[in-house]
Amino acid sequence: MSSMTQTIKWIALASFPLALTACELAPKVSEQNGYRGTGMNQVRLASIAEAEYDVPPPPYELPASGGPTAGEVYENVQVLNNVSADEFNYLMAAITEWVAPEAGCNYCHNPANMASDEVYTKVVARRMIQMNQNLNANWKTHVAETGVTCWTCHRGNAVPENIWTMPDPGKDGSVKITRKGQNSPVPATAYSSLPVNAVAMYFKDEESAANIRVASTGMHPSADNTLSTMATENTYSLMMHLSDSLGVNCTFCHNTQSFGAWNLSPAPRATAWHGIRMVRDINGGYITPLTSVFPENRLGTQGDPYKVNCTTCHQGVNKPMGGAQMAKDYPALRAAPAAAPAPEPAAEAEPAETTT
Repeated sequence: MSSMTQTIKWIALASFPLALTACELAPKVSEQNGYRGTGMNQVRLASIAEAEYDVPPPPYELPASGGPTAGEVYENVQVLNNVSADEFNYLMAAITEWVAPEAGCNYCHNPANMASDEVYTKVVARRMIQMNQNLNANWKTHVAETGVTCWTCHRGNAVPENIWTMPDPGKDGSVKITRKGQNSPVPATAYSSLPVNAVAMYFKDEESAANIRVASTGMHPSADNTLSTMATENTYSLMMHLSDSLGVNCTFCHNTQSFGAWNLSPAPRATAWHGIRMVRDINGGYITPLTSVFPENRLGTQGDPYKVNCTTCHQGVNKPMGGAQMAKDYPALRAAPAAAPAPEPAAEAEPAETTT
């Protein structure tokens, strides 16, 4: 054997572990969710499947109902003004732990004038409480009775760890190669080489959202059938995001017999359909309208505020925090807000614009 051949073999052997760095070699848990031999099974890391999540308990026992309201006791209570003052304080104590455990009340309030709106985070927090109420009351198609609280996204951080802003137009990250908005590994695409702007295309708001479904309506190109193979890349990028965010593979929502057929799909696909629209409602209805309230250091390069995607809440598990039901301990966050109800999918058996 020549020295060159031997050298090549040693290089190949040395590179083999590097080739496996993209694989997760930890113990797995497999669960079949379809007929044998059809590839309908979920494979998850045992460390995630069996994890116990740190969920903070209520600050103290929920006060009994009744007594003067927060609006009667305190000044400038624009949200939760009909909640009892005792329950109001109970919720404020919880929100402090969920969002600003180190800064405390001063993160949102001027301690010399608690009624003042001069601290921008108080204005933001007020709107986020309304958002919580909206999600719990109008998006049961996604959050069910588990509901959400500020902790669902924040987890003790003033700014949630998993956020995104609008991408820089035309910036491909290279002076030599035109990457055309892809081939730049980012968390939002599960570090794939797919387009990096899929989250922005589908999650910014309901009005500007692109169609997710890219199945052709005919065999040959025509005026009514202009979809190309390239159009699928954005959808695949979004699907990678969904899969990575929930810690699941494709068959969690889709049937291997026909990924596009709704009548064959597992139930979580419908939950995901509503979840996509819920994220648009959060970003378009609650976060983007606050753009003028945020300071420059809380805006992206395009001047837009930090927004949410699936990872913001799920963080690698199909049920945030393993399905812990925190919202039940905070009735004020489950109260119906004065907001428009969430949209419903089309009446047809198969929603027309998505493969999720």
